[in-house]
Amino acid sequence: MASQEFLLDYLSITIFFGIACILAVVIGLSSYIFAKQKPYKDKNSAYECGFDAFSEARSKFDVRYYLVALLFIIFDLEIAFLFPWAVSLGKIGIFGFISMMIFFLILTVGFIYEWCKGALEWE
Repeated sequence: MASQEFLLDYLSITIFFGIACILAVVIGLSSYIFAKQKPYKDKNSAYECGFDAFSEARSKFDVRYYLVALLFIIFDLEIAFLFPWAVSLGKIGIFGFISMMIFFLILTVGFIYEWCKGALEWE
């Protein structure tokens, strides 16, 4: 009896996961069926990465792309941890506050490093 109640607690999650999987398959198939499937030269050209999409894997490229990725990770991690921390700040107390300030200090050091390397100045 207790195991049935336990499984019923997870029924909504299972239904949600099933609907999400079905919806993903339907959207993927409908885009394949209804969209034009004729690639052209511009689709294979360099877009965000700065080098040709189908070239040798060991080709050289600018290190600034790594710096931009590092900036993204800095701000993405900050936002991902900021909201749950702000919601539970009353429960975690001063230890949680100090821990987050240390985390922000580390992220600030990373941001200053990026700034000194010139990642914010795009040519």
